[in-house]
Amino acid sequence: MAERLLDVKDLSTHFFTHAGVVRAVNGVSFSLARGETLGIVGESGSGKTVAALSVMRLVPDPPGKIVAGEITLKGRDLLALKEEEMRHVRGNDIAMIFQDPMTSLNPVFKIGDQIAETIQVHQGKSKREAWQMATALLAKVGIPDAERRVNEYPFEYSGGMRQRAMIAMAISCNPDILIADEPTTALDVTIQAQIMDVIREMQAQYQSGVIMITHDLGVVAQMADRVMVMYGGRTIEYGPVDEVYYNPHQPYTWGLLGSLPRLDESKKQRLTPIKGQPPNLLLLPPGCPFSGRCPYEREVCRGAFPETEIVGPEHGVNCWIPLDERLEIRANLPRFAARVA
Repeated sequence: MAERLLDVKDLSTHFFTHAGVVRAVNGVSFSLARGETLGIVGESGSGKTVAALSVMRLVPDPPGKIVAGEITLKGRDLLALKEEEMRHVRGNDIAMIFQDPMTSLNPVFKIGDQIAETIQVHQGKSKREAWQMATALLAKVGIPDAERRVNEYPFEYSGGMRQRAMIAMAISCNPDILIADEPTTALDVTIQAQIMDVIREMQAQYQSGVIMITHDLGVVAQMADRVMVMYGGRTIEYGPVDEVYYNPHQPYTWGLLGSLPRLDESKKQRLTPIKGQPPNLLLLPPGCPFSGRCPYEREVCRGAFPETEIVGPEHGVNCWIPLDERLEIRANLPRFAARVA
């Protein structure tokens, strides 16, 4: 059995603003093993990035605050660490590829300086050694002519090259966990595929656990072993990727999958968008956060958040609709009728 690297239990992160309390993450739990990839999917505002920033303890305070829960890295309580100790964890044990490399890279420092600084701080290398390692890392992630490119500034890199530089920086200290937040956003499909290949190769080499945060279900299908579906700051379905994709139980998961075109269908099917808007995190209902948009909503859905129901091997769902009724509803949905488990 693979080594358990990360355990997150009942994590809640809120933002205390003048308008009220934004409950960005509410009671989220997940784990990650060595060499495993966990995909976290959901619409914008579902809490994916805030959950990841909470693991890194990078939630801006104020206004953000982790108000409840446990975050354990290889048996070590991250929430109990002092900030100086946590700085050592970041980079060495957990690294993050941020969503927008153009704003994450410092525009006034050379790429080599930024990677070398990470190596010097966490590994105690000299500047000369750190620069040599930075050059080697850029070559490893597929940047051509790395010896020249290491002396360039972020504006001289293309979008795909900046993302590769972010990956080089993230893996510079061989972290146990790599968090990739929307790593393919704003990249064309060929560059997306190349970035995914780089992440996969780095994971295979270092046996890191990877958390892939994305709204792209195709990326998750390609990269992840398990998937966690978030909505309104909650986990509403989780399980092995194939199990969740081919045997989904939450109406929101049906909506996500039903809104995507499929290449394996023999005849064209009309895509079905999810009606309505994501919930206002200042005014979350006490029940299921999807209740206001769910076409199968009933009164109980608005009253309390449902307990997790195990519906398959390591497959859990939070939904008030009884299992037999869910299966009947799904069997009559055109997108799932041909592949009901």
